[in-house]
Amino acid sequence: KKAAQEVEKMGYPVFNGSLERAPQPASPFDMIVGWMVFEHLHDPVSDLAKLRAWSTPDTWLVISVPNASDLQLELFGDSWHDLHLPNHLFHFTPKTLGNVLSASGWKIHSIHHQRTINNLIVSLGNLMISKGYRTFGSSLIKLPGRLGKLRYLLHPVGWILSKFGQTGRMTVW
Repeated sequence: KKAAQEVEKMGYPVFNGSLERAPQPASPFDMIVGWMVFEHLHDPVSDLAKLRAWSTPDTWLVISVPNASDLQLELFGDSWHDLHLPNHLFHFTPKTLGNVLSASGWKIHSIHHQRTINNLIVSLGNLMISKGYRTFGSSLIKLPGRLGKLRYLLHPVGWILSKFGQTGRMTVW
């Protein structure tokens, strides 16, 4: 809510509410960006179709979602960080996201697998907690936020995993 108020102060029109209740914009969108949003929608096909109808023919849609084809889901099961039930209503693979986008009038231009291992570390922490190692698991969950500049030492691992589509998050244009 505070972010919406700050944007309004800058003179931009803001609707703060669900996409299902959003009014049609005064003019078509040129770009739509949704970071970690679409897995929370009750009807992503309808919502993406609504956004398509509100867009110019050349509008770019850029969305980032958890990648359910990541091996982390298989490795960690219920401890997978991005499972996040009941908040995540849908889990997408590149193929299923392509199907949803196609059904709503969009097409995939490119898929970028984010170069991060934060999800891997947090999933491992969740697994440790589920096995009874609460203190160790909790420290792993907090680790990504505590690394500071040391996180750059982990970038080569994230880069390699991203080349194989195994970092837990994907951004689709």
